[in-house]
Amino acid sequence: MARLAHVTYLVRDYGEAIDWFTRCLGFVLIGNADLGQGKRWVLVGAKGGGSRLLLAKAEGARQQAAIGQAAGGRVAYFLQTDDFARDHAAMLANGVTFREAPRHEAYGTVAVFDDLYGNGWDLIEPLRT
Repeated sequence: MARLAHVTYLVRDYGEAIDWFTRCLGFVLIGNADLGQGKRWVLVGAKGGGSRLLLAKAEGARQQAAIGQAAGGRVAYFLQTDDFARDHAAMLANGVTFREAPRHEAYGTVAVFDDLYGNGWDLIEPLRT
C-alpha cells in the first residue's frame, strides 16, 4: 500500500460542508461529481496536500446520528501547519471555534477546535527537529 488517500466524512448537506471547509479552513474543492439519485463524489483537502476528505451525505437515522461523532468526542482529525499563529488567527477570523487556547507540548504547538458538526480537530505545528 502506498498511502491513505481519502477518509469518509459524514455530512448533513454537501453545500454547507463544502462552504465550511473551503471558507473556514481554506481547503480546496478537489472533486464534485454528480453520481445520480442525490449522491455526489465530493473531495476536499488542504492546499498543501495529504489525505483528503470524501464528503458523504448521511442516509438514514443511523448515519444521521453518527454526524459529529467521528471519534466519540475525542479529537478525530489532525490538521498540520507550518505557521500555527498565522493559521490560528485566520481560522478565528473565519469563525472557527476553538475548545482551548493554544498550548505547547513536547511534540509541538496545538489547539483543539470543532468543525461545523462538532467533530474535534487538532491544529498542530510540530516541533522542528
